Amino acid sequence: MSLRRNAESTHEDIPLQATETHISFFQKGREYESRYVNHHYTEEEREQLGKFESVDYLPPHSTVYKNWLEQQPSRLDWDRWLMMGMIGFSVGVIGFLMHQLIDVISKLKWDKASEFIKDRDFGLAWIWVIGYSVFFVLASSIPVVYFRPNSAEGSGIPELIGFLNGTVVKHIFSIKTMLIKFFSCVCAVGAGLPVGPEGPMIHLGSLVGAGLSQFKSDTLKFQLPFFERFRNTEDRRNFISAGAAAGVASAFGAPVGGLLFSMEEVSSFWNMKLSWQTFFACMVSTFTTVLLNSALKGFTYQGDFGLFKAEKNIIFQVSYDIGVNILAFIPTVILGIIGGLLGAAFTFIYLKIVRFRRSQIGKIKSVRWKNVAKISEPVLIMIIIGTASVFLPAAFPCTSFQSNFTSEGNMTLNPGEKCLTGSQRPMLTERDVKNYTCPVGITRVINGTEFTNSSFNEVATLLFATGEKAIHRLFSRNTPDKLGYASLFTVLVIYFLLACWSAGTAISSGLSSNLFRFIGATYGRIIGRAMVDLFGFHSTGYWAWMDPGAFALIGAASFCGGVSRLTVSLTVIMMEITNDVQFLLPIMVAIMVAKWVGDFVTHPLYFALLELNCIPFLAEPVILHKGSRAINLELLKAGDAMSSPAIVVHKIESVSRLTQLLQDTRHCGYPVVVKTDRGDEVFSGLISRNDIMVLLSREDIFCSREKLSLYQEESDINRLDYKQMDQGYHKDHAARLNTQLDLYAENPRYQNLFINLSPYVNHSAPTVQETFSLHRTYIIFRTLGLRHLTVVDERNRVRGIITRKDLMGFQMEKRIRKSLHSSRNREMQPQSSSQGHRRSMDA
Repeated sequence: MSLRRNAESTHEDIPLQATETHISFFQKGREYESRYVNHHYTEEEREQLGKFESVDYLPPHSTVYKNWLEQQPSRLDWDRWLMMGMIGFSVGVIGFLMHQLIDVISKLKWDKASEFIKDRDFGLAWIWVIGYSVFFVLASSIPVVYFRPNSAEGSGIPELIGFLNGTVVKHIFSIKTMLIKFFSCVCAVGAGLPVGPEGPMIHLGSLVGAGLSQFKSDTLKFQLPFFERFRNTEDRRNFISAGAAAGVASAFGAPVGGLLFSMEEVSSFWNMKLSWQTFFACMVSTFTTVLLNSALKGFTYQGDFGLFKAEKNIIFQVSYDIGVNILAFIPTVILGIIGGLLGAAFTFIYLKIVRFRRSQIGKIKSVRWKNVAKISEPVLIMIIIGTASVFLPAAFPCTSFQSNFTSEGNMTLNPGEKCLTGSQRPMLTERDVKNYTCPVGITRVINGTEFTNSSFNEVATLLFATGEKAIHRLFSRNTPDKLGYASLFTVLVIYFLLACWSAGTAISSGLSSNLFRFIGATYGRIIGRAMVDLFGFHSTGYWAWMDPGAFALIGAASFCGGVSRLTVSLTVIMMEITNDVQFLLPIMVAIMVAKWVGDFVTHPLYFALLELNCIPFLAEPVILHKGSRAINLELLKAGDAMSSPAIVVHKIESVSRLTQLLQDTRHCGYPVVVKTDRGDEVFSGLISRNDIMVLLSREDIFCSREKLSLYQEESDINRLDYKQMDQGYHKDHAARLNTQLDLYAENPRYQNLFINLSPYVNHSAPTVQETFSLHRTYIIFRTLGLRHLTVVDERNRVRGIITRKDLMGFQMEKRIRKSLHSSRNREMQPQSSSQGHRRSMDA
């Protein structure tokens, strides 16, 4: 059995067994399942699941590691704060460049298209929009398909969550991935696909944290002699978490939201000091982006460098404050229910499309035509969107409007117009509308107030803009009749379906938060418009809360919550990007209701994507027994979930035995035992498969038994240090190691050569007793970020081992049901025997 095959199909412990499930038509792909139901994998998915390896959050506490720590400079905090500042600054610059480039590409497209449409040259406008957009879509898709088809595709957030949860995902922190992701995202979003840059910005932030903190690159083959003490699993993962938070802060201008997002959604391991340092990185990132944006717009100098204006710093600045009425919570709950249902529908349709896409592309045998199919899909979507944007507004009539603005830019209402209904109200709107082919009216200035009578096209106002500008128009206050039902419903259906389709295509762009807000704001404004038509419009006073713009804000929050199931971080981000504290409570209510409703229908989107990509992830498991009754994990023990028996090694092992372990098993960790005076083999530590591979590749450390001593661990430290062990065995040399292992197995000489494992054993590997609470076992495993947890008996003898895959919900469910079934059988056997004995006595 070759080492390469073993390494690539490594399970953390034993192969996962299949679980028989009866799945209905709607659950054929397991998209339609409540959060309170464990996800079950097919045989093929279990094979894919088994290919992922895990990594400990903390480095192994071995003698070589402690020796390496002693050689490092004192662990002062100033260099960690410096690194956090560097990460924040770098992410802020990337965020600034990304948004500026997207604005330039998008603005040129729509400005030129508007000129053609104004001249009623629709054919030329269509050719321009399609040609311009398809060019950038091709530029976005081709590098992803041919150079980084897995790591650069999509938002990267599920892979990032999986990594920070302890699963190794290859190539997601490569500099090549970073360059392709940035370029592809700019082209895709700028072209006008219904996707956004927020997800890629989070991934790019984590890429900066991963690369900058290590001061080395495997791609570019360099390693600088700075910050070497950060080159361990714990610090690297902390900097990646901080980089992801800084990406959120730069994308939204929300430093507190970035910190909370990293804590709530991305990271699995957290401490208070990391919170302060991550907040500092978010602050620097936001400050850098805002500072650069203050002077430049579309790379054109505006002359306001260092002037932080609200309209520039706050993405969706709300111009009119409205008091919240207790009655507003009734439609808020309705919006929350709609958000939860639509969010679940989005997840369901999106997963169905992704599974269908994979199955159809998988049928294509030629790699060349597979790539062509992947590239063609976003091009087709772009053609549909471009065609709809150019021609669809022509199906809607022009809408006449009035707008009254003071010299400060604020809209005014005449006293008699503040509580009118229906046709009595003049059409009031903001300046930022699109005329399309509608006639432009006259603007007059009387006593410092600008009066405009004109007309505009409602659909063009929503389609001829980037996501942020379209959301601005939906959030506008004191404009109850700005957008009608027909235009809002039309745009809602188109964007909802196209967003479900676009999200999983072969481009580097994410499930846009702005797109989610756009969809939510659309149905939120529909509800608000309906209330205004039913009860009248009041710009001030007790009923002023019935404003379509206000309900658009609540609807945006509800749909984001229904898709992502975020709560705290989403609420804070909504506050930071709108500056509308008045609606804090309605937003919180809408998000919570949307989460509760969505959880009853589907898994959260990012968890569903982790399951779709078969990335092992520890979410809170749900164990079902006897119908729908859930079992309390406190009533179960660690022995119910462990894999047994566990293969153990001794501190001094022969080369032939270690070779046999690598060739015959797929385990990634082996408990190390020592013999006591009583003859028991008790647990002493843990050693990883990777460490054994490194040791076996070095024949200079092989010795005869007489030359080895358990009490002279320092003898091998100078020959193999922690850096060499941490880097592992290079995959390019696998063939060479395979040849070595075959030699070790065949040559009898290696049965008499031994390796002293003592300097490389993790002596701080935690254990739990077999009778330990399973619920607390899960908490210990996830909180400490473990890869292996050894289970021992009351005499510290190894009874089994628990890995990440053992604690996944479907695996625990299978083993616990089997354990409970065995327990019932044992309980019934004595009872049956006694009943049979009684019957014989009676006879």
